[in-house]
Amino acid sequence: MLFIRELEFTVGEQCDGMKAQTFLRSVCHLSYKLVVRLKRVENGITENGRHIRTIDRLTAGSVVRVRLPEDDISVEPYDMPLDIVFEDEDILVIDKPAGMAVHPSPGHDTATLANAVSAYFLRQGKTLGFRPIYRLDKDTSGLILIAKNTFCASRLGKNVQKRYYAVAQGEIKETGTLDLPIIIAPGHSIQRSVGEGGISAVTHYVPLCVHEGNTLLEIELETGRTHQIRVHFSHIGHPLAGDDMYGGKRDIINRQALHCGKLWFTHPVTGEEMKFNCPLPEDIKKITGGYEI
Repeated sequence: MLFIRELEFTVGEQCDGMKAQTFLRSVCHLSYKLVVRLKRVENGITENGRHIRTIDRLTAGSVVRVRLPEDDISVEPYDMPLDIVFEDEDILVIDKPAGMAVHPSPGHDTATLANAVSAYFLRQGKTLGFRPIYRLDKDTSGLILIAKNTFCASRLGKNVQKRYYAVAQGEIKETGTLDLPIIIAPGHSIQRSVGEGGISAVTHYVPLCVHEGNTLLEIELETGRTHQIRVHFSHIGHPLAGDDMYGGKRDIINRQALHCGKLWFTHPVTGEEMKFNCPLPEDIKKITGGYEI
């Protein structure tokens, strides 16, 4: 069996005598599914180089290593250019262009970010699954974080902060918060709307500039619902420029003016604080008077 990553953990004094499975789950933050999978791998879990079972007790000062087996690839590779912002053994950060879907779906079967990343990994001789930590709509541009293994995916989880930048129609002059539940719009399968009994959705926003009757906003999501930003601003009468699904006009931009421009998180393996900024793309910069974030 091939392995894609080996991780090393030192057993602290407070963990002396702790069962390996408890150490891996509560201290190292491995998921339950990963621990179960490692049990079935030869030398998947070792202590000072010796194979151990998950029920074995550990000794303070010893070194526990886990070997992550290669992934089963289910996404068809498709060669496309990728704008790679950062990459190491554990994570990949990409500036996704507008017009590229993240996952294959009817009508977008191969030319997606998943297909392109799968092809990129294969060119490097790596068998890695596609694990985006969050999703961006097809016509939303900007930073997207991808974990290269199950450990990093589970460690990152919701421990990622982002800032979105959107151009809303009309003038918004005050900082605010939208706390409006979201439902699937009646009679639709994809479109959402604000509605009673919906799922809680909270959006914080700060206006950055007003240009020719439109407002550039910096947005923080407290929740991550489908189309949340687009639905919320449409509901208050300020749909995003170009977002014709939710009432936006396409006279100044031909897609929703939405961009994930800032990203920060703690690296799941090294513990380093990671921060990335991605400038506004030209189509959004053009309708904001050249504003820089």
